[in-house]
Amino acid sequence: MSEATAHPPTQTRNRTWATALNRAVHRLSRDWFAWFLLASALFVGLPWLAPVLMRLGWIGAGEMIYSAYSFLCHQLPERSFFLFGSRMMYTIQEVQAAWQPSWDPLVLRQFIGDGDLGFKVAWSDRMASMYTSIPLAALAWWPLRKRLRPLPLWAFALLALPMAVDGLTHMASDLAGIGQGFRDANLWLAALTDYRFPATFYAGDALGSFNSWMRLITGALFGLGMVLTTFPHIHLGFEDAARQIEGKFARAGRKL
Repeated sequence: MSEATAHPPTQTRNRTWATALNRAVHRLSRDWFAWFLLASALFVGLPWLAPVLMRLGWIGAGEMIYSAYSFLCHQLPERSFFLFGSRMMYTIQEVQAAWQPSWDPLVLRQFIGDGDLGFKVAWSDRMASMYTSIPLAALAWWPLRKRLRPLPLWAFALLALPMAVDGLTHMASDLAGIGQGFRDANLWLAALTDYRFPATFYAGDALGSFNSWMRLITGALFGLGMVLTTFPHIHLGFEDAARQIEGKFARAGRKL
């Protein structure tokens, strides 16, 4: 029997594809963390690139990023960082003066920025904190991965709870109108703390305010919990896949 008869072309092609696929999966299993860092750097970095592109005059490219990330975030300018302006964040009144005297969030979110205020990052401060904290927490976890056990789901729920509470109370407050709800003045917090902090800490969303701190901190806690809960399982899954493929090639007497 000839070799061509023993191994028909279709079977040979299938085997070649299967070998190539196994090698690709093995490479991914061994290098998955590097690929994750590369992908997350791109994902986290693009919103910060948008204002840079606008500043350079590459309007079309910048607007493409704003449009793409608008599906992930409300992009309200009073809750977003700005680059190339006099400050990193502005009050809703300052945004209205530069854009339109509107309290409608659908109108406010359309404001990208201008030559005076600078240009906003393509997602809010909470999203910036949450998504950036994931690769940063992963970098801290990686050298300790053999010593750290995965967080149980209840622990992740505790770390995610502050963001859920903060986000839901923001939503409930905004039902009274952007900039007009109980989370805008935070009089309840002022009463609880006996007005010990400056008025700028209680009111509004500016950097350094209570609302800003809560969005930044709760976003980071969620990202940390996500990494410590899921990444150990992801790593073990890839390790197991790599070992299985190595064993398969070893039994077949083939090199990876």
